[in-house]
Amino acid sequence: MTTACLTTDYSRPMGNGERNFRRRGVPFLLLFVPACICVGLGVWQLDRAAQKRALAQELAERGEAAPLEIGDAPVEAEAARYRRVAVRGQLERAGQIFIENRHHAGKVGFHVVTPLRIAGSERRVLVNRGWVPDMDAAVPEGTVTVHGLADVPSPPALVLHGDNEAARQWGQRWPYLTLPLYAGTAAYPLQPIVVLQDPDDPNGFARYWPRELPKEGMHIGYALQWFAFALIGFVLFVRLSWVRDEDQVGVGR
Repeated sequence: MTTACLTTDYSRPMGNGERNFRRRGVPFLLLFVPACICVGLGVWQLDRAAQKRALAQELAERGEAAPLEIGDAPVEAEAARYRRVAVRGQLERAGQIFIENRHHAGKVGFHVVTPLRIAGSERRVLVNRGWVPDMDAAVPEGTVTVHGLADVPSPPALVLHGDNEAARQWGQRWPYLTLPLYAGTAAYPLQPIVVLQDPDDPNGFARYWPRELPKEGMHIGYALQWFAFALIGFVLFVRLSWVRDEDQVGVGR
């Protein structure tokens, strides 16, 4: 009777083979490349945040500068935005419009926008004189000086029938205001800004103009999200690429 002897070769490591980093095709395409893209997007968002920070500082400095005197010479709209301005002339009832669906103190009404003929000029500048509950707004006679904040109104996100012909049909009641639309209905040259009249100025109505400066927080939040996605991708890529030698055969490499 023969007894078979089973022996174990202890010269070979048991269990775990030597681990090495191997760049494998599938993890590289599905994890490493997208992670690099996420890093780029995160850096881009940080750059956008820096731009917004610089713009907010610039606009804040404009608001603290000496008032800009508005005369016959056309102003540069973007350079004047958020600047304090002063303009002397005569407010005109002809051409006065009411911007609907404006809110104040929990009520819905209108913003009164009145053209002001600049003294010694045929040019006008539009003055937003504030909120009224209905389309009834007196216009003072004689020469006045209006102080306020320069603004460049933007159209709403969704615009239907927003051409010059539609604006002419609106009459005095407008759904929104842009300067190109108003200029298309006027027979005189127009300054490319709207003056948001100071609350303490006479000849106006209920006025409250919150200043919405550019904010960087949203972009920083997006950057953190992109960097988090990139970190997850890199960790998974390294984990799937750090393999034992015996796992290399037949595994997507």
